[in-house]
Amino acid sequence: MAFLLCTLTAVGASAAGPVQLKTSLDSAYILMGKQTTLHVDIVQDRGVQGHFLNVGDTLTSAIDLVEAGRPDTSDIGSGREEIRQQLIIQAFDSGLYTIPPFVYVCGNETIMSNDLPLKVIPVSVDSLRTVHDYADTVDGGWKLWDFVPDFIADYWWVILICALVVLLVAVIIFFRKKKVVSILPQKKPVPPYELAMQALTRLKSEKLCENGHEKEYYTRLTEILRTYLEQRFGINAMEMTSTQIMQQVSRHDETRPSAGLMKQILEMADFVKFAKVRPLPDDNVKSFTMATRFVEDTKPVEKPADDTVADGSAPATATDTKSEITNSESIK
Repeated sequence: MAFLLCTLTAVGASAAGPVQLKTSLDSAYILMGKQTTLHVDIVQDRGVQGHFLNVGDTLTSAIDLVEAGRPDTSDIGSGREEIRQQLIIQAFDSGLYTIPPFVYVCGNETIMSNDLPLKVIPVSVDSLRTVHDYADTVDGGWKLWDFVPDFIADYWWVILICALVVLLVAVIIFFRKKKVVSILPQKKPVPPYELAMQALTRLKSEKLCENGHEKEYYTRLTEILRTYLEQRFGINAMEMTSTQIMQQVSRHDETRPSAGLMKQILEMADFVKFAKVRPLPDDNVKSFTMATRFVEDTKPVEKPADDTVADGSAPATATDTKSEITNSESIK
């Protein structure tokens, strides 16, 4: 690669005045492998064209041209201009060298610069007569910031501001929500019995069995009962098999009297869902009726305010009422 030191705009006329070319070094003494700057100064008429003939990657066999800076042109008046350029040179062999003159052609003139001496001093090398051991480790002490990641140590103030903003927003949202909750009336929760009856009513109105969707019908029917058992009695029926549900229902005091109804519903549902049995229309109606009766039989019974009725007889308890309903069903 050749370095073009100066390229000027051509005007077609030769130089009207003498061209001056001068070179100089920052230092005539350098260590092996070090660099120094060679300055090239040209004074010529403004607007003429000139170029160097002997500039390449190396100045001599021992001196390399590392980098050529951009020419700096300045007007010095009287139609003259000065061009300055810096060359970075380097040498790796010790010795005394002479940088040959630069040959510059400008119009009809050929100018040569002054030659430059350069002394390259060798680097002193250990004779290795003495073997130097590794230096001991030095404990520089530690601070708390040494254990903090760099991005936190550099931008801790940004993180602190963001944390304060987030905390402020969280506090505002908390107090606003608390104020809104205190103003709005609390909704009364719907009892499990009413939720189950509403779901059964919706299921009946969809007429799935009449449209040939028996499997979906029994799936929905058992899901209503499973949800009711979980909300009403705390039985995790949604995660249980039919056998496990029957075991829990038979053990619970309030559901034990109606366990027979639940057993018939679950057996019919398993036949439809797993054995792909298509029930008769009467079976579908019967299953729905038994599901409704199970919910009705296990709903909470409100106790009267007084322990005795007006005529002095003891009031009927919830257990007696359920027993009468069960007995009447068995008679039918």
